[in-house]
Amino acid sequence: MDRRWIDAEHIDEQFAYGDFADRELTNCRFTSCSFHGSDFGNALTTDCHFISCDFGSTRLTASRHEGSAFTNCSFRMARMFNAEFIGCKMVGSSFVEADLTALAISGGDWSFVMLRFHDLSGRNLRGVRFAEADLGECNLVKVDFRDADLTRANLQNARLTKADFRGATLDGIDLSALELREVRLDVSQAILLARAHGAVVE
Repeated sequence: MDRRWIDAEHIDEQFAYGDFADRELTNCRFTSCSFHGSDFGNALTTDCHFISCDFGSTRLTASRHEGSAFTNCSFRMARMFNAEFIGCKMVGSSFVEADLTALAISGGDWSFVMLRFHDLSGRNLRGVRFAEADLGECNLVKVDFRDADLTRANLQNARLTKADFRGATLDGIDLSALELREVRLDVSQAILLARAHGAVVE
């Protein structure tokens, strides 16, 4: 396999158990393709599009993704230790039972993703869009959510101690139903919280 793929396009193809380690993919497009069990260790994708692809049990350790899109993809049981996603579009993707240890997210759109039960404690998720994402039961202790968009995100039973939500969009979230011990809020959010508890703010 060539080390660099540029402008490649594949639809409904099988790349299962393929060797993409240390490869560079630029402006490639994959639709309904299977990468199940493949090795993307230390790979780099730039401006690529993966649409409804299967990354189940894929190794993405230390891979880097810049401006790429992984929409409606499945990362079930993928190993993503120390992977980086910079300005990526992950809308609708699922990370059930994936290893997200040391996963780094910088900006991008993670709306409608399934991240339930994951440990994201201490991560910098500032400015990331998580609209309607499922973050239920997650460990979000000390997460930096400043300026993030959490519109209608599911935070049910998430651990939020010392998380920072200043400047974040929290529309559609019932703050009164959350455990907000030591959580950092801005003034407008504090007012919303007070109203959620029945206070009259004048």
